[in-house]
Amino acid sequence: MKDVTVADVRNFVLLGHSGSGKTTLTDAMLFKMGVNDRQGSVDNGSSMADYTDEEKSRKITIYAKPFSGVHASGGRKTAMVFCDTPGFADFFGQVILAGRIANAAVVVVDANAGVQVGTARGWKQADQLELPRAVVVTGLDRENASFARVLAELQEKWGARCVPVTLPAAGGNGVVDVLSSAAPAPDVAEAVQAAKGSLVELAAETDDTLIEKYLAGEPLSADELAAGLRRAVLERKLVPVFACLPPKGVGIQEFLDGVARLFPSPLDRPIKDAEGRPINPAADAPFVGFIWRMVNDPFIGQLAFLYVCGGTLKPDMDILNATKDQKERIAVLGEFNGKKQGTVESACAGQIVALSKLKFTGLGDTLCAAAHKTLLAPFKFPNPVAWAAIAAKTQGDEDKIGVALQRVAEEDPTIKVERSKDTHEMVLSGMGDTHIAVTVEKMKRRSNVDVTLSTPKVPYKETVTAKGEGHYKHKKQSGGRGQFGEVYLRVDPLPPGETEWFVDAIVGGAIPGNFLPAVQKGLVEGMSRGCVAGYPVVNVRVTVYDGSYHEVDSSEISFKIAGSRAFRDGMSKAKPVLLEPIMTVRVMVPDQFMGDVNGDLSHKRGRIMGMETADGMQVIVAEAPQAELFHYCAELRSMTGGRGTFEMEFNRYEVVPSNVAQKVIAEAEKNKKEEEE
Repeated sequence: MKDVTVADVRNFVLLGHSGSGKTTLTDAMLFKMGVNDRQGSVDNGSSMADYTDEEKSRKITIYAKPFSGVHASGGRKTAMVFCDTPGFADFFGQVILAGRIANAAVVVVDANAGVQVGTARGWKQADQLELPRAVVVTGLDRENASFARVLAELQEKWGARCVPVTLPAAGGNGVVDVLSSAAPAPDVAEAVQAAKGSLVELAAETDDTLIEKYLAGEPLSADELAAGLRRAVLERKLVPVFACLPPKGVGIQEFLDGVARLFPSPLDRPIKDAEGRPINPAADAPFVGFIWRMVNDPFIGQLAFLYVCGGTLKPDMDILNATKDQKERIAVLGEFNGKKQGTVESACAGQIVALSKLKFTGLGDTLCAAAHKTLLAPFKFPNPVAWAAIAAKTQGDEDKIGVALQRVAEEDPTIKVERSKDTHEMVLSGMGDTHIAVTVEKMKRRSNVDVTLSTPKVPYKETVTAKGEGHYKHKKQSGGRGQFGEVYLRVDPLPPGETEWFVDAIVGGAIPGNFLPAVQKGLVEGMSRGCVAGYPVVNVRVTVYDGSYHEVDSSEISFKIAGSRAFRDGMSKAKPVLLEPIMTVRVMVPDQFMGDVNGDLSHKRGRIMGMETADGMQVIVAEAPQAELFHYCAELRSMTGGRGTFEMEFNRYEVVPSNVAQKVIAEAEKNKKEEEE
């Protein structure tokens, strides 16, 4: 942006519950700054923020998108660089992306609904990133909306530091600026006076000189008040609260004025590198940038969105990808405001630009001046909570599915695709059922690939609980050289902590040493399909102690077959059991849903391991079989009205109860017969 210094850049991220009004606020700000010639709307599909087909059809924000504009007030220009983010839990990965490159956060709260689970989630994310923040209360023109009620809720939840800097005027046609209103209307005079007193006190507390002046009863000057409030916001001792009616454009000017006046610049809050050292944000410092989002544009190709941490980036610069240790050349600096595209001549700290035609660069990479190598910490994303087995509908789609999945995974790092080595299925995982559905739609729209989804197979395993003797003699004559190999072995549980599963106890050369590798190969093959239901065998020790051979007919293939069959014989006599994966689950729900969630977990063969309180929510820690949790994301959302969330990770394998094992074994036998037919 021309004629705007680093000190005049304000970079922030919009957070909040789905439907709280973040996107409408985005459209109102862009219109107010003249970026758009009319105010966009989510309802009629003209929003500058929710412009993709997936977002228009669902009327929710799915992707974090950067915007920028210049706000002019009082003869001063401020560059506003901000990201709109999804409020829907399935797309929280986008919030993580945008939060990493923000200097502050704006939490948007609906005046009717108040603080919701998405509000608390956004606030918690801002806390983890130690972001200064403000709150914007929207929807004040709706029935039963109450600014005072929301303010009281904010203060109850997050303390007296939540102080209004604008209040809604009577009739909903304007707002009152607490600091500049000399003679407020009688209906808000008391609230204005109380808020002004809190703001002055918080400003004074940031400096010893100011607190002495305040305690002595002397008024603070306008400059002292402004400096104190800005410091209070930076230190997170003040959370300014704004009243806005974005569809009517009411309160937008005051909000942008407040951001310019109160929020930190990149100079106040520099980004830190991987070792926690602040990066110099000055325009004349060595260049450092961070790739926070990747997009596959159908016309331009792959775009890398870069946040400038320090220095100045210009076209035709040669820079270093410090993550990959590769050189890149910057061609053009793109500026994106929704579908509107343009170019800029340079970018300084706090600004976001789009780079194309990069050869080596991907998400989370650090770009920097070659002589000043710098690395930023990589992203950390939550584990998936929803899974689906994915398969191509036709042979033609099968050839394209790999590329299509790779494209969507490049754009969305919370989408994972892997082929299970146990079940041989391709499994698509994400942050919820809607997340997976949107991914499939995207593959169809962008790559013309049709797929089918199904519940993944559980990666069961098998083991033994006792000792078993196994024997097999492989003897075959077919005219000419025959086949002969005999193996005696013992199968028992592998002792905890041991890794050597194969024991050679042959004495007297009963099996020649050159045939033992073949026996071992046969054992590995036998362990790939156990005798219970055909699942891989784990945690067993096999001791080969005897056998026989024929000087002419014995061969490697003979002993491989004998080893495999002997293992199956021994395992069947060693009390084999079926094992299933057990997951550790952390469920976060409001108090009123505790009974329902606990009961449901017990119904899923879960064990409650403990309970605690965090961020005003009840946290249930439980262990449950993976087989019961494939659809838990949708079930929990239905059970709690969308207010419950959960995290899950693999814990261990455990023996399957006999009643459940019988069903699994019967299903495996049925599938085997179908395959044979």
